[in-house]
Amino acid sequence: MKAHELGIRIGQLSHGPLDAITDVAGVRVGHVTLVSGDGPLRVGIGPVRTGVTIIQPHDGDVGREPVYAGCHRLNGNGELTGLEWIREGGMLTTPIGLTNTYAVGTVRDALISAEVLNHGADEVYWALPVVGETWDGLLNDINGQHVRAEHALAALDAAVGGEVAQGNVGGGTGMICHEFKGGIGTASRVVEAGDGGFTVGALVQANYGRRERLTVAGVPVGEELGTDVIPSPYDAAAAAGSGSIIVIIATDAPLLPHQCERLAQRAGLGIARMGGAGEHTSGDLFLAFATGNRGLPAAEYADPGAPTFTVTALNDTYLSRLFWAAIEATEEAILNALLSAGTMTGRDGITAPALPHDALREVMARYGR
Repeated sequence: MKAHELGIRIGQLSHGPLDAITDVAGVRVGHVTLVSGDGPLRVGIGPVRTGVTIIQPHDGDVGREPVYAGCHRLNGNGELTGLEWIREGGMLTTPIGLTNTYAVGTVRDALISAEVLNHGADEVYWALPVVGETWDGLLNDINGQHVRAEHALAALDAAVGGEVAQGNVGGGTGMICHEFKGGIGTASRVVEAGDGGFTVGALVQANYGRRERLTVAGVPVGEELGTDVIPSPYDAAAAAGSGSIIVIIATDAPLLPHQCERLAQRAGLGIARMGGAGEHTSGDLFLAFATGNRGLPAAEYADPGAPTFTVTALNDTYLSRLFWAAIEATEEAILNALLSAGTMTGRDGITAPALPHDALREVMARYGR
C-alpha cells in the first residue's frame, strides 16, 4: 500500500510510475526475509524477525563502474560502513546492504565474497562495502545472529528493477516506526521538464520515532491515534521511540560528489516532516548516489585508464528542485513503510501494531486532508 493509493498527497511534486527508488533507471532492489518461531525468547533459536535488503546502484557492475555519491549524518548512534571513503573519494563502488545491527559484518563480508567471485579468486581486488543497520531487538532474537552470508548473497541475487516490496521485508522485517510496525519503504519524485526532468528516489529502513510526534502531511496523526487508542509495543525494556533510520537516495541527475552530499542532507528534512528529530539514541545516516555520469573509471592500479575523463555537472541553480524531491520522497517513503507493514508479533509475545488505514483516513479527513 502506498500513500497515493489511500488518497494522501505528500508534497507538491509528482511521483514516478512506480513511486519507488527503482524509478531511477537501472536501480535494483532485493530482499531476503527471515521469519520463524513464536513465543518466549530463546537466544540462538528465536523468534526470528529479521532479514537483508540489497540495493544495486545501476544495471552494470558498480565495482568496475562506480557512481558519484555523498553522505550525511543527522545523528550518529548507528552504522553505515564505507562512508569515510565516500566522503574522501566521492564514489560508491559497491552494492548497498541494509540489515540489523548485529549482522552488519556478516553482510559486509558476504558482499566482499561476491566481488571475489565476480572478479576471480586469483585477482587481487579491493572492496569497501556499504552496509547500514537499525536495531530490531524488540521483536527479533537479535543476539542469536540469524542473518548469514547466504542470506545476503540471496538478496544480492534477488535484486531487480520494477516494483519494490515494502514493510515487513528484508532488513525492515523486525523494525518499528513511531511505535507502529515499520520497515522498508520507498517513494520517488520527478522534477519538471524545465528543471531537467530528473528522477529522485528514496528507500528507507525506518525504525525510529515516538507515537505522539507522528505527522502525516502536516496532520498530527500520532496525537489522534495515541497509545491509549492503539497500544505501543514498548515497555520498560526499551525506551519508546528509540531506534534509527537509514535513508538511501538515488537520482539520475548528473551530480558531482559534493552535490550528492547536499542532496543526502535533505533526507533529514523529510524525516522531520514525519516527526523525527535525530534523537540521542538514534542512528540517522543518509547516502545519496547519482547515476547521471556513467563510465566513471574504477580505481584499478593495474589499469588506471587515461589521465583525464569528462563528466557532466548539474548547474547548482537547479539543485533546489532536487532538494525538494529528496525531502518529499523521503517523507513518503517513511509513510509507505508504515502503510505497507502488517501487525507483527515477535519475541515474548511483543506486538507491533500496523498503522490502521481506515483510522488514518478518518483522521486525515477530519483535518481536511
